[in-house]
Amino acid sequence: MALPNLSSLYPLARSALFAMDPEVAHERLMDLLASTQHHWGRMAYAQARIDDPITLAGLRFPNRVGLAAGLDKNARCIDGLGAMGFGFVEVGTVTPKGQPGNPKPRIFRLPEVDGLINRLGFNNEGLEVFLQNVKQARFRQASGTPLLLGLNIGKNATTPIERAADDYLACLDGVYPHADYVTVNISSPNTQNLRALQSDQALDELLHALSERRELLQRQHSKRVPVFIKIAPDLDEPQIDLIAATLRRHGMAGDRSKDEAWGVIATNTTISREQVKGLPHGEETGGLSGAPVYASSNAVIRQLRQRLGPHFPIIGVGGILSGADAVGKIEAGADVVQLYTGLIYRGPALVSECARALRDMPRA
Repeated sequence: MALPNLSSLYPLARSALFAMDPEVAHERLMDLLASTQHHWGRMAYAQARIDDPITLAGLRFPNRVGLAAGLDKNARCIDGLGAMGFGFVEVGTVTPKGQPGNPKPRIFRLPEVDGLINRLGFNNEGLEVFLQNVKQARFRQASGTPLLLGLNIGKNATTPIERAADDYLACLDGVYPHADYVTVNISSPNTQNLRALQSDQALDELLHALSERRELLQRQHSKRVPVFIKIAPDLDEPQIDLIAATLRRHGMAGDRSKDEAWGVIATNTTISREQVKGLPHGEETGGLSGAPVYASSNAVIRQLRQRLGPHFPIIGVGGILSGADAVGKIEAGADVVQLYTGLIYRGPALVSECARALRDMPRA
C-alpha cells in the first residue's frame, strides 16, 4: 500500500501539534524524528530530493533549499531532516557549555500571519553532546551527491560580550572537523548584547580572530571550511554597508570558482512588531520569524548583493512559505535559501515545492 502524499498527510499532523504548547510540540517532533530516522518510520516524512546542484563557497550543494538553524539545536535529527529532501541542513546554535535558555513560555504561534515569536536564548546541551550527535549521523554514508551540513555556533549567556570571541573560537575548534560550513550567529535577539557584535569594530575584531584560528585549523585538518556570518533584518542601510565592507575586507568576493572564505546568512528573526500589531502574542518579547519578516529580509539581501558584488556567497532565509517566496529570495540576490517557520506551517512538502520552483526558474 502506498503511503499518503506528504501534502495531504502533514495538515493532520499539524492539527495535532498545534493543539499542544509550541515548545512541547517541538520537543515531541524532535523525539519522533530522532527515533525514526534510521528505520522504516522515516517513510512518513521522507521524500526524494530534487536535484539542482550549485557550487557556492567552494561547496557542491545538491539543491538550493536548506534547513535553517534553530530547529535541531542539539544535532539529534540530522538524518531525519535530511530525508525530507533538503540539499543542506544547518543545526545548532551550540554554545561551549550547555545552558537552559530563557524562562518558559518562550515560543508563541501567530497563525494569522504564519509567524512565530521565540525567546529561547540558545538553549542547548553544550558542545560535547552536540559533537557526539553529529558524529553519530549517517548522512555521509549515503550514495550520490551528499547532503551538506552546517554547524551554527554562538556564545554562552554568562560570557561577557567583550569575551565573546573566546566562546566562538572554542566552538570553531570543536565543529571544524565535522562541518561543511560553519555559521557564526551574532544576530539572535535573545542573548543580551549579542547583536552588538554586528557593529563595525566588534565584527572586524571577531572576524580577524576567527580568520586566524581557521588558518590554523585548515592546516591541522587539511580541509577548508567556509564561515558564514548570520545577521539581523533590523539593520539600517549604513549598518548594512559597514557589515558588507567588513566582510569584503576579510572575504575574497572574487571569482565564484574559488573557495571563498566567508559568506553571509540574511537574515535572523526580527524584533520589529510592525507586521503583527494587535495580534494575540504579537507583543511578546523575542524574535519574530515567518511571513512577517519576508520583506525586510529580502531588503537586506538586496542591499548586501549590491554592496558585495555578484560572487559573494549569500544564503537567504526569512518568511519562505511557498515556492514563489523561495524564487523571490533568489531574485533579491540570495544564492541558496533556508526554511524554518515555513516548514512548521507547511510541512516537508514545502521543501520539494521550493526546490522544484528554484530548479525551474529561468537562469540568467
